[in-house]
Formats: sequence, C-alpha cells, structure tokens
Amino acid sequence: MEMNREIVVTCAITGAGDTVDKHPAIPVTPEEIATAAIEASDAGASIVHIHVRDPESGEGSRDIGLFRDAVTRIRDSGRDVLINLTAGMGGDLIIDDETPSVPSPGSDLISAEERIAHVEDLLPDIATLDCGTINFSDTNYVYVQTPNMLRKMAKRYSELGVKPEMEVFDLGHLRFANQLVQEGLIGSPPMYQVCLGIPWGAGADPMTMASMVSQLPSGVFWSGFGISRMQMPMVAQAVLLGGNVRVGLEDNLYLEKGVPASNAQLVEKAIRIIRDLGGRPCTTDETRIKLGIAA
Repeated sequence: MEMNREIVVTCAITGAGDTVDKHPAIPVTPEEIATAAIEASDAGASIVHIHVRDPESGEGSRDIGLFRDAVTRIRDSGRDVLINLTAGMGGDLIIDDETPSVPSPGSDLISAEERIAHVEDLLPDIATLDCGTINFSDTNYVYVQTPNMLRKMAKRYSELGVKPEMEVFDLGHLRFANQLVQEGLIGSPPMYQVCLGIPWGAGADPMTMASMVSQLPSGVFWSGFGISRMQMPMVAQAVLLGGNVRVGLEDNLYLEKGVPASNAQLVEKAIRIIRDLGGRPCTTDETRIKLGIAA
C-alpha cells in the first residue's frame, strides 16, 4: 500500500437517517439538497452522493420525482460534478420480537427493479450497490440486500452505462463485491466504498480499514469513510493507505465538537487534511479518467 497523492473527494449530502432534529440545517427539500451539492462541488468535491427526503416529514424517500428535482437542479447549475445516486432505499426490514415471521410497521421491502427505477429514469454517472445484508441498528432493524438482487442491479447498471459503487460495510460484503467482479458483472475499474462505523458492520479504526483494503483486488478504485467523530481520522487513514475519501452530513454532523457543519465545510476540512499530508484533490475530469466514466 502506498499513500495516494491525487485524491477524489466525494460528499454525501444528506442520507436517510434520523438527523433532521439533530442539526439546524440538514438538507431536506430537493432545492436544499441541490444547493448543498453545488456548494460541496464549489468547495472541491468531484462527486456528490445523493439521497432525497420527504419535504414534509424529513424522512428518507425513494420518490422518483424528488430525485429528478434535485438532480435537475444540480445539472442545470452548470457545475461539473459527478452525480452518485443511492439505490439503497427499499431494503428495510423491522422484526417484531413476538411475530418475527411478519415484517413490522416501518418495513419497506421492494424488488431489485424497483430499487433502481430512479437510476433508469435519470441515468446518473454512478449509483450504489450495498453489497450485503446487515444489522443496521442496535434493535430490530435489518437492511436486506441479497445476492440475487445485487446481480440483477449490477447487470442493469452495465446495460445503462451507470458506474456501480460497491458499498462494503463488512468483510463478507467485500468478499461478495469481489465475487461480482470475478463474475464479470462490474466493469473496469471496479469502484469500492469502504463504509466504517455503522452498527453493526466493520468498525471505524485504522486496523479495520487496513484489513479491508488488504483484501481488495489490485487495480481497483477505492474510497473510504468513517461516521461521526471518526470521519476526519478516516480521511487521513484512507489517504495514507492509497485510497480516496468521502465526507458529508450523511455520515457526520459536526465540524468539531459541538459545532454543526455544512457539507461545504466538511469538504474544505477534508481537503486541508489531504493537502497537509502532501496530496491534492482531483478535478472532476481527473475523477472521470480514474473511474473510466465518459464526459
């Protein structure tokens, strides 16, 4: 592993988590999400990762119209930034302790085809593949993503010309992502996102990131992040291990202890770390070349 000196910065704008009441300015409406994405681009991010939220409740949504509104605003802004859409909505299973065979209220389980309907409609540069099922909370919430679903989604991404970002939350997910590559379902170079600190996946610490990176195939593009207070330490760790970085309000709400952040401020802080370590952020054109994405 060698340190990376030309680093792609991704900004994850809003996510779908229960963060609206924990921060004074979480982007909720398509306009707010697009504005935050534009500001992150201006700050130096070459990729923006987009979820949408219900404008009334603030909860995560998979409404195609909301995605279309946000994406159109970003594209119409004239900013040269790669758009990465989540395809993670629709895998929520809530288990009831008394009747575990029946999904409880709050569950949202849909097919692989339904999960990527907005990708079909909008044709982003990149869309996610969450490469496995995981206990996504400390209670009874399980995020479900099966091998059959992932193969269908990967195949359709290839047909659409959309770059898959394989999000891996644990070593088992990484094994399956490698299997997708071996089966020829992921184009070259494969794009991995090492996601650390989420319950109950791999922890956000240097040894864990190093362990996961050691099991990546050679010649891949990879990025990594940690959530909450481990966001910036994992920026440094990813750079030192030869990777790229992701920051943003999806993963961390604070610039420092007790100080709420904006997406642009988190991008700026990450770039300061990158520069202090002797690296520099990549332009969008450089990012396209690294990922094999046509202009």
